[in-house]
Amino acid sequence: MAKSVVNKEETSSKTDEFLILEAKKVKALEKIANSLDALTIWFEEIDKDEWSARLQWYLSEFHKLVPKEEVEEVTEEQVNIETEENA
Repeated sequence: MAKSVVNKEETSSKTDEFLILEAKKVKALEKIANSLDALTIWFEEIDKDEWSARLQWYLSEFHKLVPKEEVEEVTEEQVNIETEENA
């Protein structure tokens, strides 16, 4: 009988811990949602015409920094050879 009392206490304490964690998760998700909502409103309110030139400049600078990938052109003959090899 003592074992069942201990098990019930452990179970109730685990349930309490679980409920506390769930409450913390809900609060954290609400804070994240509020932050995203604030960002959404800020993005909607900015003057997009004024930012257009600035964004183009930043994108061009980023494009200069990113290494170029060498793209190999595949001819129709290479495609035919590869499909014959796989068949």
